[in-house]
Amino acid sequence: MGKLDGRTVAFLAADGVEQSELTEPWKAVEREGGTPKLVSLEEGEIQGVEHDIEKGDTFPVDVTVSDADPEDYDGLVLPGGLMNPDKLRSDEDAVEFARSFMEAKKPVAAICHGPWTLVEAGVVDGRRMTSYPSIQTDLRNAGAEWVDEEVVVDEGLVTSRSPRDLDAFCSKVVEEMCEGVHA
Repeated sequence: MGKLDGRTVAFLAADGVEQSELTEPWKAVEREGGTPKLVSLEEGEIQGVEHDIEKGDTFPVDVTVSDADPEDYDGLVLPGGLMNPDKLRSDEDAVEFARSFMEAKKPVAAICHGPWTLVEAGVVDGRRMTSYPSIQTDLRNAGAEWVDEEVVVDEGLVTSRSPRDLDAFCSKVVEEMCEGVHA
């Protein structure tokens, strides 16, 4: 019996997602018996990238964010890459989807540039977080306390800096998804 049996985790991503930041947490959720679902801006597939420039694999979309109901998911993962979160933070439905998890106090995990969507959602004020170093000013300007650490957990919000931190990130993703809603 896995730690995440019966739990469904939304992975919100678009074209340009850093492939390892999608696939490694996805596998961690599956290994623990959880069901990951890819939520994106459009039907079809999204294009993964490696190091933000080299084309990687494509991934089938399970549901568009405009049709996704946050109530159907126990948690949210926001993979990074440079292009992916930039597209998500520009989409009203994606921003509202992410905001709804934070407001419901469900576990949310964001890596690399993934926190950009949370900045746009206006939900990082007062949170202790990390990210890819180039967006630390964006997080600070939005009211977050930015720290340069491998992984940071703040009341169900998990953040990490880059693919280098995936082992620690995936471990905390599973842990926080197990804990569920935070009071």
